[in-house]
Amino acid sequence: MLSPAMNDVAGVLLDVFLMYLCARVAAEVFERLKLPVVVGELLVGVAIGPHALRLIGVPTGPMIEVFGSRAAASKGLDLVYDVIAEIGLVVLLFYIGLTTPFERLIRVLPRSIAVAVPGIAVTMALGVAFMALLGHSQHESLFVGAAMVATSVAITVRVMGSLGELESLEGQIILGAAIVDDVLGLLVLAAVVDLTRSGRIDALEVATVVAEVTAFVVVAALAARTAVPRYSLHLERLKMESAPLAFALVVMLGMSALAAGLGLAGVVGAFLAGIALSGSSEQLELDRDVRPIYEFLTPFFFVIAGAKVDLAVLNDAHTIWLMLGLTALAIAGKIIGCGAGSWGLGRRSILIVGVGMVPRGEIGFAVASVGLSLGAISADVFSAIVLMSIVTALVAPPLLQFALRGRGLPRMAVRAPPVEY
Repeated sequence: MLSPAMNDVAGVLLDVFLMYLCARVAAEVFERLKLPVVVGELLVGVAIGPHALRLIGVPTGPMIEVFGSRAAASKGLDLVYDVIAEIGLVVLLFYIGLTTPFERLIRVLPRSIAVAVPGIAVTMALGVAFMALLGHSQHESLFVGAAMVATSVAITVRVMGSLGELESLEGQIILGAAIVDDVLGLLVLAAVVDLTRSGRIDALEVATVVAEVTAFVVVAALAARTAVPRYSLHLERLKMESAPLAFALVVMLGMSALAAGLGLAGVVGAFLAGIALSGSSEQLELDRDVRPIYEFLTPFFFVIAGAKVDLAVLNDAHTIWLMLGLTALAIAGKIIGCGAGSWGLGRRSILIVGVGMVPRGEIGFAVASVGLSLGAISADVFSAIVLMSIVTALVAPPLLQFALRGRGLPRMAVRAPPVEY
């Protein structure tokens, strides 16, 4: 006879099995439909979560017996899910950093910054102003604005690649801007989290946070550009199996912990760890070894994020208008802001770049999840943010197809090596 604790573990393992199985089925379906896989994973989470089919996230009898009450069991189960999701998110950002060539980031940096910065500024300003006009608190408004700013690298690359435009001039600009977008989005997240915890807005405090993150970025960039390529890591001398992978995971977890210790988001450290190791001689081996871990763990983040969406909140007219308003502003902010940063490329290219920056994804979910965990945003606002991200990811492919219709795009003079995300 199994003890209640062992039955408790069995229940969690069953949930993990269902999450992964459903995520993989959704990935296959959405790949065939040429839609972003991340959207399928989110929708799966919504469907099987505790607010819909209740296949996961519902404490069993043994769990309640172990924790003493249904409320305590639910909190314990949520904590387990949050840990799994956070590990998946850390691996996701690490892999994105690892597969981002430092040279490509530098080559497109001027135009990327010109596109990313106004896109972030306009979108965040629209989001914060919209929430403030609706009477939401300052902290909630800031978190919503921060959740709206970052374009999804994974979704953008998947969409542009499926349309065969990733190596076009516009495609390279969008890719670089999306990467810069994520870095700046992480900076915004760090600043907003710090402001929420301190309970006040202090220019010096904001400058300190930005300086910490900037120093962190500079150190990782210097390592990626000079130290790592110049000095071989000589990991082959280690006797353990898969030494490069073990070293990379240690660096990833260590920098994530260091970032968290500095008061930043752990994903900041994970991304910079990937950037630093992207210049190592073992990069190709690490890419091959980390990819299965990435494929295994990252779906959990999106499924668990989707499972937190309570569609019942859409029974409230206020929440419906909130979601629609955030979605409209999220689309308009990127088209206007990023389009302005593309000035000089021609009208069609301006539209393509603006539309290409529309999809939201992992950083927005991370910001919303952090805000929910800190109690800075409510459950209905969290659901509205996730639904906004789903809608922007769904509308981006047809909008891009419309913008690209009728002409071929100019190609980069130098063919860049393909990068997988």
